[in-house]
Amino acid sequence: MTSCCESKSEELALLRNKQRIVLIIVLVINAVMFFVEFTFGILSKSTALLADSLDMLGDATVYAFSLYVINKNQKWKAYAALLKGLLISIFGLFVFYEATNKMFSDILPITNTMGYIGTMALIANITCLALLLKHKEDDINMRSTWICSRNDIIANIGVITAAICVSYFNSKWPDIMIGLILATLFLRSSFSIIKESMHIINK
Repeated sequence: MTSCCESKSEELALLRNKQRIVLIIVLVINAVMFFVEFTFGILSKSTALLADSLDMLGDATVYAFSLYVINKNQKWKAYAALLKGLLISIFGLFVFYEATNKMFSDILPITNTMGYIGTMALIANITCLALLLKHKEDDINMRSTWICSRNDIIANIGVITAAICVSYFNSKWPDIMIGLILATLFLRSSFSIIKESMHIINK
């Protein structure tokens, strides 16, 4: 029995170490991409890139918190997931706000910059998703982290699509419509994460 427990303990320690390494890598990727997207979002006057940069910053913050709770119990991990759900909600509402403001503005973003940086962010997030994939069923902490990364890829594709459509139609409306769709997806995911985490917290 002791040998069995020790073996299980060693397996858990190995799993947590693997989780820690993955979280550190995706944390660094998201932190770097935040600065890149934020800088070029300002230079290109792109609301979509600025919104995506804030998402990257939120993810970097969330990954840092995930590292903190990696050795904690299930309830602590549920609190981390709850934080992620709340942050996704904030980003969704922010995108709604930005899309609404854009309805009353005639400024078109620089679409080439949107496309290039959006593609760079997409590659970065696909890398993060691939790293997180094999850990998504480990626990609620890693599963909610994987969902955050999946949402980022959807957002990146949205930014690239918006850039193409704005350039082709010379219109602000494709950017606004895609922004509203992304906001809806963010909020839907956040409700799912919040519901699951609250269920665990209230057990």
